[in-house]
Amino acid sequence: MVRRGPGSGVLVAISRAAFGILERVYIEVDDLSREAVHGLLADHLADMRATSPPDSVHALDLSGLRDSSVTVWTLWDEATVLGSVALRELSPAEGEIKSMRTAPEARGRGVATRLLTHLVDEARTRGYVRLNLETGTEDFFARPGVCTRSTVSPD
Repeated sequence: MVRRGPGSGVLVAISRAAFGILERVYIEVDDLSREAVHGLLADHLADMRATSPPDSVHALDLSGLRDSSVTVWTLWDEATVLGSVALRELSPAEGEIKSMRTAPEARGRGVATRLLTHLVDEARTRGYVRLNLETGTEDFFARPGVCTRSTVSPD
């Protein structure tokens, strides 16, 4: 079940099996005004700085995420932020995935999958033919089946 909520949020009812318990979560466009979101994004930046080579940290801070070319979505369970993802428009045909983060207590529960699915659907709606992801390190993705430098159609 998907229900359009106030503003541009989308309320999504998710099966209890996916999260281990019955709960209702929703994804919304975020205006970056809430402290809980600031904390999640600060943790993301700190982690990126700690795990990426110094010259290869591509994470945006709050001012970068507030740029008009960027849309940020957060996934919530009532008043608890569980994750974030952002989409930066690079051109009318191309976007970049930014600030994808799951709160530690929500990891392994499908938060990132739901946020990424939402972002890809939005990229399709916008007519993007390419999505980019700068990771800071390619070692993380250096395994069979992962393409690190390729153009992938959103279809």
